[in-house]
Amino acid sequence: MAAPQFLVIQTAFIGDAILATAVLEKLHQHYPQAAIDLMVRAGNEGLFKYHPFLRQVLVWQKQGQKYRSWWRLLRQVRATRYQYVINLQRFASMGLFAALSGGQQRLGFNQAPFSWALDQRQPHSTREGQHEVERNQRLIAHLTDPRPARPRLYPAPAQFEKVKVYQSIPYVCIAPTSVWFTKQWPAAQWAELMRQLPAHLRVYLLGGPPDAATCQQLVEQVNRPLVENLAGQLGLLESAALMQGAVMNYVNDSAPLHLASALNAPVCAVFCSTVPGFGFTPLADLSHVVETAEPLPCRPCGLHGHRACPQGHFKCATGISIGQLLAVLPP
Repeated sequence: MAAPQFLVIQTAFIGDAILATAVLEKLHQHYPQAAIDLMVRAGNEGLFKYHPFLRQVLVWQKQGQKYRSWWRLLRQVRATRYQYVINLQRFASMGLFAALSGGQQRLGFNQAPFSWALDQRQPHSTREGQHEVERNQRLIAHLTDPRPARPRLYPAPAQFEKVKVYQSIPYVCIAPTSVWFTKQWPAAQWAELMRQLPAHLRVYLLGGPPDAATCQQLVEQVNRPLVENLAGQLGLLESAALMQGAVMNYVNDSAPLHLASALNAPVCAVFCSTVPGFGFTPLADLSHVVETAEPLPCRPCGLHGHRACPQGHFKCATGISIGQLLAVLPP
């Protein structure tokens, strides 16, 4: 019998694409000879450049050529005749895509538009306390087993080699930004954390090119020795490689949290407006979550985040103390 062909679809943000790798891991464990393809939005494909289990990465140009790219990919997918099309997305564009994909078995969540056209559906709820990798695993449990794998990324040896120059002394990494204001611990508190970190630790600030200016402002504000702004200088996989060797990685509830999970890097995740119960907590062996101890009737104020605190006080962030983050440092 020919090895099966799988297509896994996750065209959401970087963190969602990283968590989707748990499905790739599980499929490879049970079908080591299978051809596994992954479909992501443009900009996320670099995460999978060196992934050893993937035959190819399909890239949806969601900006600029959205519909033309969608149709081109659909024709390609239908021509491939996948045995299994697994849609981890829950929005209309990919719901319709999966329904029309021509896969022999089309799997997805029953909350997604057009899910009625799928062959198998599973519920997806952020109110059950399950992690996202567990929810994704439901879609393939009948093909594998019920136990979810851990997400994993595969930087190339050259990427690990590139970051060695930063690893001569113990260090921590801080990824202080987020797309959403209410998921981001305030800059003043990140600055104070940097001042209070043990003096022997080097501090690296991580982020993408849009985060470089914010990170540089933190560097100048703190005026601490042994601190360097690497935002915009390292790619995602290089950042992940650097995080793997850190004493601790401090992150918001955002993509760097999932980079840490995928490299089993020590991590402390700061949850402001969102809550761990949504199912996006870190999965590394050494993982910590910090949040305000004050019960706030307005928290969580949404699944993702807002550009400003809807109540105007932002207590879910300002109620988190520096000591909570310092306490997780290994002795």
